[in-house]
Amino acid sequence: MPTKNSLKQQVYEAILACQDKQAEQVTILELEKDSGAFTDYFVMCSGTNPRQIQAIADAVDERLEQAGMRVTHKEGYKQAEWVLLDYVDFVVHVFSEKAREFYDLERLWKSAKRIEADEFMAKPKKRPALRKKKA
Repeated sequence: MPTKNSLKQQVYEAILACQDKQAEQVTILELEKDSGAFTDYFVMCSGTNPRQIQAIADAVDERLEQAGMRVTHKEGYKQAEWVLLDYVDFVVHVFSEKAREFYDLERLWKSAKRIEADEFMAKPKKRPALRKKKA
């Protein structure tokens, strides 16, 4: 199992691959540990046509393979309505707009924390240190 930082980096690489192919509505769901979830993150995005959906899936696959990761399970590539790429600790879902609306994973996993792509790797803002009062 990868460390939290390496897992976040892997998910971030998947996000970048989606964005490189102009995927729309890139969203990340961080699944709760006690929810019975089988993975830590869902990366979800949409493509506008079958060719783009396949191109997004190919880009994710290639980018993560270059990083030393292999997809453990792939579904839906030929139909290109909903392509699922399973990397065990996270799953990438590439939908057509119609399939995304129909299956509505954001609603099904509404207990998950929803993170926008640009927020995912952003460093948390440092809070000013509290000063101790002199007695």
